[in-house]
Amino acid sequence: MELKRVVVTGMGALTPLGNTVEESWENLKAGKSGAGPITHFDASQFKTHFACEVKGFNPEDYGIDRKESRKMDIYTQYAIAATKMAIEDSGMNLDTVDKNEIGVVLGVGIGGIKTFEDEAGNYAVNGPLVGPKFNPFFIPKMIADIASGYISIEYGFRGPNYTTTSACASSSNAIADAFNLIRLGKANAIVTGGAEAAIWPVGLGGFNAMKALSTRNDEPEKASRPFSASRDGFVMGEGAGILILEELEHAKARGAKIYAEIVGAGMSADAYHITATHPEGLGARLVMQRALKDAGMKPEDIDYINVHGTSTPVGDVSEAKAIKEVFGDAAYKLNISSTKSMTGHLLGAAGAVEAMISVLAVQNDIVPPTINHADDDLDPEIDYNLNFTFNKAQQRTVRAAISNTFGFGGHNASVIFKKYQ
Repeated sequence: MELKRVVVTGMGALTPLGNTVEESWENLKAGKSGAGPITHFDASQFKTHFACEVKGFNPEDYGIDRKESRKMDIYTQYAIAATKMAIEDSGMNLDTVDKNEIGVVLGVGIGGIKTFEDEAGNYAVNGPLVGPKFNPFFIPKMIADIASGYISIEYGFRGPNYTTTSACASSSNAIADAFNLIRLGKANAIVTGGAEAAIWPVGLGGFNAMKALSTRNDEPEKASRPFSASRDGFVMGEGAGILILEELEHAKARGAKIYAEIVGAGMSADAYHITATHPEGLGARLVMQRALKDAGMKPEDIDYINVHGTSTPVGDVSEAKAIKEVFGDAAYKLNISSTKSMTGHLLGAAGAVEAMISVLAVQNDIVPPTINHADDDLDPEIDYNLNFTFNKAQQRTVRAAISNTFGFGGHNASVIFKKYQ
C-alpha cells in the first residue's frame, strides 16, 4: 500500500522557558536558561536545590475549571493546556472534522508522581490511626494514561487513544506511533506529544540517590552543560509539548498552515544497562540509521540534530560517537545542539518539546544553541570538530532535522522532520 504523507499543523507548549511555543522559542534562540531554585517545595535538605520549573502556571487560564483541576495531577493539567494551544494553533474546526478519525497518543514517563506521593504520605502518617482512607480520584489522577483520556473526552476524539511509556523516550515513541498510524490510514489526525511533572520530593530524591542530577547549587543556570568536561549530571525539567500531526490531503483540504513534514522514525534498544547508555553508542547509532532508512534519506540530507545530550558523563560521549559513526564526513557539516542545556530534562515530555524545537529550526532556519560551554572546558573523549552550536544560535538552512531521545532501560527513539514541499 502507498503510505500517506504526514505533516505538523499545530503546536502547543508549556516549558521552563515559557508558557507558549513563541515565548519558549524566543528564549531558546537567546540562549536563556530555565533553571533556578526549586519553588514547588523546600528542597534545602536535598543534594540538589534547583530545577527547570514551569513558571506562573494557572490551569484556569487554559479553561480547566478549578473544581475539575483537583481531580487531575499537574502533569495532566500541563497536557490539557498544551493541547488547547496546539488545537487553536492548528485552526482545526472541531464542528466540521470527523472526530472518529482523530486520535490522541501521548508519551508520559512517570505520570502522577505528586499524587502518589501525597496519598502514600497521608496513609503513612494517618493510616495507623484512622485506617486506610484514600482519595477516590487517587488512581485516575496517578495513572500515566489518564491525560490522553481526558483530552479525548474533552474534544470528543474517538480515534486511537493510548499512552506510551519508555522513560525519557516516551513522547518520541508517541510521535513515532502517531506518524505511523496516520500514514497507514488509521486516522486523519492525531494529537501527540507528552507531559511530565516530576519535580517533587520523591522525584528529586530518587534521581539524587542514583547520582543522576547535577548538584551545582551555587550556579543553577549554568549547571546543564552538555559536551563540556565539567558536566556533572542532568537538571530536572517539567512541562508539556503537543503537536498536531495530520494526513497531508486532510490538512490541505481545510487550508491548514503546515510547519513541516514528518518523514521518518526509528526505534532501537541498547540491550546493555538499566540506566547507562551503551558506551559506544550502539543503540543510538541504530536508531538514527533506522530513522534515516525509514525516511529514505541519506546522512548528508540532514542539517541539524537536536541531541538527547543530557549533560551526563557517559551519555554525551556515547551520543557524539554514534553521530560520527552514522554520518561519517557529513557529521562535520551538521549543527548539533542540546536544548536541555536551557530547558533541563523534561523526562517523558523531552522528546515532544525537542521535536517541536526541531520543527521550528526547520521552519525558521535557525539552530538554537548548547549553552554553558567554556573554550577551556574540553573532554578528551569528545571531538570538538563537530559543531555543537555552543553558546549562540546559528542561522543556516535547515532542510531536515533529527530529534533524538533515549531512556532508562535502553529505549531509543528518533524522528525526522523536513521542510514541507
